[in-house]
Amino acid sequence: MAFITFKRKEIHYTEKGKGDTIVLLHGFTEDLRIWKQFSARLSKNYRVICIDLPGHGRSDCLAETHTMELLAESVSAVLKHNQVKTCLMIGHSMGGYVSLAFASKYPRMLKGFGLFHSHCFADTPEDKKNRRRTIEVVKKDHFGFVSLFIPGLFPEDVQKKFSKEIEFLKWCAREIPREGIIAAQKGMLVRKDQTELLKTTKLPVLFILGLKDAKAPVAKLWDMISLPAISESLILRDCGHMGYIEAPEITLKALRNFARSVF
Repeated sequence: MAFITFKRKEIHYTEKGKGDTIVLLHGFTEDLRIWKQFSARLSKNYRVICIDLPGHGRSDCLAETHTMELLAESVSAVLKHNQVKTCLMIGHSMGGYVSLAFASKYPRMLKGFGLFHSHCFADTPEDKKNRRRTIEVVKKDHFGFVSLFIPGLFPEDVQKKFSKEIEFLKWCAREIPREGIIAAQKGMLVRKDQTELLKTTKLPVLFILGLKDAKAPVAKLWDMISLPAISESLILRDCGHMGYIEAPEITLKALRNFARSVF
């Protein structure tokens, strides 16, 4: 557990293991603790760096709007501080958006990257409308938003099964300051479409998608997985948005196999 100073603010991260570097980025309302089990197992063979994205976990807010490019810059600062020249980067949900921004800004620092229940598209007009509505809700009732949002990341038929995990995620999300949630929403609202990046990148890309994911519907994403010149895809039939909880063994195996292929 460590901190660096970036733009006069603190960014929190953890580092474990030795060897080639894997960077794990959490999603919206999450923090680096979601990777506890993945980090413990991957660090037997790799150097694993997990980062609290600005405004989440123990990392400070940087601005009123956390663009994906600004978050990517904070990730780059952590890696440069730790003298990481190249890495494999895996991003869950919003972390996937950050990984795309990182791949656009710092392609030479990557051996490959993965979108874990994430995608390359900008918000639709309806998405933007929903984000603006979310921002207003969070301003009025931060905890109420968290209580409703977190369970919806899981298919309804498994919410009882993962009730303990849901309560933990709620607890983590309630620790995030209101301004951190709003800054992330504003950043995702204005994020760039990265379709062209996937079309032109020479880096291998890993896609992990859930057929029951209400946040990143696979029906919209079939074309995406065919964009990169080199890619691997794991499609989980009975999984929602939280594959690292709903299907930890198979998603960890996919990540580990992908790491072997890029290093």
